[in-house]
Amino acid sequence: MDPTKVLKELKLKKNMIGCDFGCGSGGWVIPLAKKLEDGRVFAIDLLEEPLSALRAKIKLEKISNIEIIQADVEKQVAISDGICDLILMTNLLFECEDKKGVLAEAKRVLKKGGRILVVDWKKEAPFGPREGRVSPDEIMKIAVEFNLKTEKEFDASLYHFGLILVK
Repeated sequence: MDPTKVLKELKLKKNMIGCDFGCGSGGWVIPLAKKLEDGRVFAIDLLEEPLSALRAKIKLEKISNIEIIQADVEKQVAISDGICDLILMTNLLFECEDKKGVLAEAKRVLKKGGRILVVDWKKEAPFGPREGRVSPDEIMKIAVEFNLKTEKEFDASLYHFGLILVK
């Protein structure tokens, strides 16, 4: 899957504020930060090891608009209410026990009109994690509970679906 190609679905502006929930070592947050060159990107992950790898990549690539936060996205993260234009949730929800909690936290930090990009494993994908997979319909059902509207559903790759939700 090519993050740069999938990010084109979002019509990004250079000065946006973005956030990558479950950023890992930066596979999505680095391409996002490069697109939001006049903006800011929060990179959030629970584990220190991938965040340490991300710090090294940021330094190597001389990227200055990423702020790293170690936190559990199923609970509250250290970001003010309503400041983000965009939240990324890529290959995240299958790992989360509290999917509603993650969407609630995303809604809290999003501006009105802000978008959430969800990319996750298709249920029928022949490889990848087996446990915890969710369907686009399940996510859209949760989104409705939080008054989030589905703007777009698409194939992010052969094995991943994509959803864009709007606050």
